[in-house]
Amino acid sequence: MAERWVFLTGHLAKARLERLLAGLGKTDFDWQVVDIGVKVAALMSEEIISRRLALPEGTNRVILPGRYRGTVEGLEARFGVPFLRGPAEIADLPAYLGRAGQPPDLSGHAMRIFAEIVDAPTLSVEALLLRARRLAEAGADVIDIGCLPDTPFPGLADAVRALKAEGFSVSVDSANTDELRTGARAGADFLLSLNETTLGLASDFPVTPVLIPGIPGDLDSLGRAIAGAEKAGLPFIADPVLDPIHFGFAASLGRFIEARRRWPEVELIMGTGNLTELTDADTSGITAILAGLCSELDIRNVLAVHVSPHTVRTIEEHDVARRVLYAAKQDGALPRGYHPGLLQVHDRKPFTASLEDIEALAADVRDANFRITTAPDGIHVFNGRGHAVATDAFALFDGLGVENDGAHAFYLGAELMKAEIAWRLGKRYTQDEPLAWGVAAPAPEADRTRLKEAGHTLKAKARREEG
Repeated sequence: MAERWVFLTGHLAKARLERLLAGLGKTDFDWQVVDIGVKVAALMSEEIISRRLALPEGTNRVILPGRYRGTVEGLEARFGVPFLRGPAEIADLPAYLGRAGQPPDLSGHAMRIFAEIVDAPTLSVEALLLRARRLAEAGADVIDIGCLPDTPFPGLADAVRALKAEGFSVSVDSANTDELRTGARAGADFLLSLNETTLGLASDFPVTPVLIPGIPGDLDSLGRAIAGAEKAGLPFIADPVLDPIHFGFAASLGRFIEARRRWPEVELIMGTGNLTELTDADTSGITAILAGLCSELDIRNVLAVHVSPHTVRTIEEHDVARRVLYAAKQDGALPRGYHPGLLQVHDRKPFTASLEDIEALAADVRDANFRITTAPDGIHVFNGRGHAVATDAFALFDGLGVENDGAHAFYLGAELMKAEIAWRLGKRYTQDEPLAWGVAAPAPEADRTRLKEAGHTLKAKARREEG
């Protein structure tokens, strides 16, 4: 027998939600939409639901609107069934309900992220620890201490020991064998950039070497290093080395493919910085492509680096990419519809409502509060007194009637310019919410709160004026 799912909503969205669910066709659950008795989902509270909801017999789970801001634990304790928070927009519900009726599980991955601190010799131990904590929070699994050519690093051993004392896995990357030996003696877990002639360093310490070709671009020399590590019984990771565009990039892609063909079971690593750092392009797409190559070739380690300001969120991007690619690979699916973290400048579904939906909502509005949304034809702003559309936010100002209301004018100006930015880029706009930039920028919670408070204040003022 199919499970019975109840979808909670408000007055305005009920008909649209029912149409959307009916349009899904055959599902592995039976569904019912329940109007909880509020106008919009954002007004739904735990107290209102607890007081008004009468669950149909046989309900197995309840789907809450994404804009519900209460907790689910109290509702689950009261009603005895799971309550799940759905997407913020109805338009996203089909994707949310995909994959056997469950939202995608992004808890798993099969990729270890080495995050390099390239200027480690110039940092104090305290500054290094602070950087490491931030990298770990962003998704790094191994903190890589990057040593600099011709730059003394007297604090290397202290840096390794301090990182290990805080529980970090640590790698040391240097062309200087003395620095590599110092790092290994201090307790580093990995030594990067060893080759067939320097591999012996790893035999003296309980450390995993990361092997590179002794001759740039030469897989045979990498093969000799691999053979040496296997003969010595050492665990190791091999790096065929990804080169920058116009400096061997295409050939280096071929090396990774050939390396996997030659050594099907060997652990490989890809350093992505030669693409993300050395290409003037948004890094989310580059990272997605390289993560896809790693997924297909079963490369379970990446070395990521942030030096250029335009790669400031590269660790977060690698973390999202590895989870999305893992989930898609497990599903045997394209990496679409799993997570929007790498969709930073554009959105796949920028408009949450059709023109017909907007017209219907505008016709139903009776109060003076302005609603703002976007559609393919531009920015829509409407209230009980009228409905205007434009592609230029400034073109709307004369018709708003707020010339003598500075607070209202400021609020509408901020919202309309945000809507115009979203419309021009093909991003999703939601009134009183910050634009979502994926993992390119953290959600500005303080801004979100201020915007909502401003919106609530102005709406209360409009209600007082109407009264």
